[in-house]
This record gives sequence, C-alpha cells and structure tokens, in this order.
Amino acid sequence: MTTNPPIHEIGRILDELYPETPIPLVHADSYTLLVAVLLSAQCTDKRVNLVTPHLFARAHTPEEMVQLEVADIEAIIRPCGLAPRKARAIHELSQILLREHDGRVPPSFDALEKLPGVGHKTASVVMNQAFGQPAFPVDTHIHRLATRWGLTSGKNVEQTERDLKQIFPEEEWGRRHLQMIYFGREHCPARGHDPQKCPICKLGLGTGDEGLAIVPRP
Repeated sequence: MTTNPPIHEIGRILDELYPETPIPLVHADSYTLLVAVLLSAQCTDKRVNLVTPHLFARAHTPEEMVQLEVADIEAIIRPCGLAPRKARAIHELSQILLREHDGRVPPSFDALEKLPGVGHKTASVVMNQAFGQPAFPVDTHIHRLATRWGLTSGKNVEQTERDLKQIFPEEEWGRRHLQMIYFGREHCPARGHDPQKCPICKLGLGTGDEGLAIVPRP
C-alpha cells in the first residue's frame, strides 16, 4: 500500500473542478427524471437527452404516457437500447403511478424500487435529485473510479455504495456522485487513461489493487 493523500484531498479536487453539479439528464420534474434515468441504463446521458424531447413531446405525464401504445414508446426510445423492455417498463410504471400513487412519483425508496425497470440506483437518483433525500447512487462507472482510487475493496456496486457512504459525509453524497460522473468522463476514463494526467490518480492513488485505504468516518 502506498502513502496517499487523505480523503479530503479528493473532495477538494472534485469541488475545485466541479463547484456546480447539474444532473446531466434533461428533465422537468420527478416523473420525467424517473423516465430519463430508466432510459440511461446501458446508454449514454447524451443519447438519452437526444431521445427524451421526442418522447416527452408526446407524453410527459403518466396520464399521457398510458395513452400511447407500448410500440409507440418503443419506436421513440429505440436509440437508447433495450427498447422493448424499457418501453414496457415505462408504460407499466405509469399505470402503477396512476393506480397506486395518484399519478405522482412516490418519495420512497421502497415504493420506487417496486416499479418496473426501477432498481436501487435509479431510485437513489430520483430520491436525491427530485426529493433532496440523502443517497449515493453508484453505477459501474463510479464503482470503477472508487476501485481505481482505492476507496473500496468491494466486488460489486452494493459494497461500493456502502463504502462511499462511510467515507463521505451524508450531506456530500449527492454532490460527490455527480462530481465523480463528470470527473470520470473528463479525466479518468476506463480506456486510454493516463494516470499522470489525471488530477487525482497522479497523486499516487494507484490504478487498481493499490490505492487509498478505506478510512470510514468516525
């Protein structure tokens, strides 16, 4: 294990590079955010943002979405990949929102994760961004960075989420999630990564097995 800068140095760098952290998915409210995050599974945010204006022009509420045929939704969202499954999920969750939640997105992890196509990561994004609840959404990209920087020894995103929640204060979770997304795209990509040009990796964090030891908060 190498000697590495403390956790607060990572936070300082992230805050310096990304003092503002707008969510990269274009949306107008909790429902359109939910749909956009669902569409982002195995798809880039950039592509989702090209598709959702067409979808939301046709239907931007659960009431309007259920009036569309699943095939119509599928045709619109096809560029996002996994279109048949995502289209069914969007249509079915819209029906459930109308039937069980008065047409509103429920501010509850449990209720959100019961919706078709909505996993823990999607629910975490919605809870944090739409309802201001503490959450640290972790996808494969954040898992990769956390592992590369030695912030987790977890073998899956669930363990990584637990470790990051121990390391960073609760009030930072949502901000760190978005900062790590931006940082990974611009400075710490999966392929073609040069540690000496990365503002964090060049500090000696290692690129895999070596890195920062997990230092949970007291």
